[in-house]
Amino acid sequence: MARPSRCRRICSEPAYESFIPEGIPCQGQVILTLDEYEVIRLIDLEKLTHEQCARQMDISRTTVTEIYEAAREKIAECIVNGRPLLIAGGNYRFCDGSAVPYCGKVCRRTQANPEVPAKGENEMRVAVTYENGEIFQHFGHTEQFKIYDVEDGKITKEQVVDTNGSGHGALAGFLLDLQVDTLICGGIGMGAQNALADAGIRLYGGVAGSADEAVKALAEGTLAYNPDVHCDHHEHGEGHSCGHGHGGDHECRHGDCGR
Repeated sequence: MARPSRCRRICSEPAYESFIPEGIPCQGQVILTLDEYEVIRLIDLEKLTHEQCARQMDISRTTVTEIYEAAREKIAECIVNGRPLLIAGGNYRFCDGSAVPYCGKVCRRTQANPEVPAKGENEMRVAVTYENGEIFQHFGHTEQFKIYDVEDGKITKEQVVDTNGSGHGALAGFLLDLQVDTLICGGIGMGAQNALADAGIRLYGGVAGSADEAVKALAEGTLAYNPDVHCDHHEHGEGHSCGHGHGGDHECRHGDCGR
């Protein structure tokens, strides 16, 4: 009987779950597993050696090499033959903090606010830019987040957390320290979006109105958001809403909306 494969340790779910070639009729999709994705991220993006990657994922170097070769073959198939790529499944577990000495900034599990409890294994943790019950429309200037734990489509915990002066790109690290995996906000610049993507935090931007109602809609799969949201003072004029057509009426202040 073959020995069962060791469960691979990964830092977080990918920010993007699929890639589809433009202008080409969709053929059979290629599935890249989350452990294959993690090996590609660590070796090709983070520039880790196979040995370093093995330590971080808690598997052997030989296994890393096998996963890496299989993942690159799948990516090549998609690029060369124009096939859609889906990132899903695999034999993995999320890091519980034990890999911090190996993985650095991406997998930080220290608590920025000790009053916020650790996230449960099967929970989604959602942060919302927050002011007086509403979604604050400028990510980079928000003074508070409301943090929600969601499990099985229901909100199980909620708490308001002060940002303590953090702003712009630093907020991504602040949210990562709180084990947030999803953000709902109004306007947000590309720099902040890139920082969130690097941290593995999903973004639902261009949302306005009640923070509680937005999270309930997200949990139910009905949240309306703008996947192309941005807020750049070089691109909009006076009176333009950072919500980009989603009901936000809070105008940009000082020409900066969280870039």
